[in-house]
Amino acid sequence: MSETSRKPVHLAVYDTYADWETGHTTAHLTQRGHVVRTVGLAADQPVTTMGGVRVLPDQVLADLRPQDSSLLILTGAALWDTSEDLAPFAAKAKEFLAAGVPVAAICGATAGLARAGLLDGRAHTSGASFYLASQPGYGGAESYVEADAVTDGDLITAGPTEPVAFAREVFARLDVYKPDVLDAWYRLFHDSDASAYPVLMAAAEAGDA
Repeated sequence: MSETSRKPVHLAVYDTYADWETGHTTAHLTQRGHVVRTVGLAADQPVTTMGGVRVLPDQVLADLRPQDSSLLILTGAALWDTSEDLAPFAAKAKEFLAAGVPVAAICGATAGLARAGLLDGRAHTSGASFYLASQPGYGGAESYVEADAVTDGDLITAGPTEPVAFAREVFARLDVYKPDVLDAWYRLFHDSDASAYPVLMAAAEAGDA
């Protein structure tokens, strides 16, 4: 495990955060020994997810430095489409990418990155190409890819219906699983392929995942 991968993974949390989009990602990162820390605009102000769950952030966004993190995760939220309240998170993503630290954005968070110009010139996806095309400041239409999830260097993107594919790309970027085990993980959780289960169990028993 590299020095970078031992650093915490930071999960951005804010009001209307879409709970279901990162469940696979954070649960399995934690199971594999990664520390997941939540980061919000204020550490003393709980946020309420779309599912009504209250979360008290571990850390203030303004204090988060790319060099102290292995990955920043940005989820969808109604606020991405209704205000500029979440613009500081897109600005932080810009800092991360400039520093060579990965950013993973799903659903509405891709719109926030589009408005910040962070998708221009990088292969990416989202819920639909026309969704991003409607975002002011977006100039990345030629780099849009029709796929479940896309990784381009340090940028991972996915649409709202692909939390498992999103997790797969995060795991691949952080070397969480060996390629054959990651393939089995994806087949089990995305395709309900029972034949993948013994592969995962054998890897876990061998400590060779």
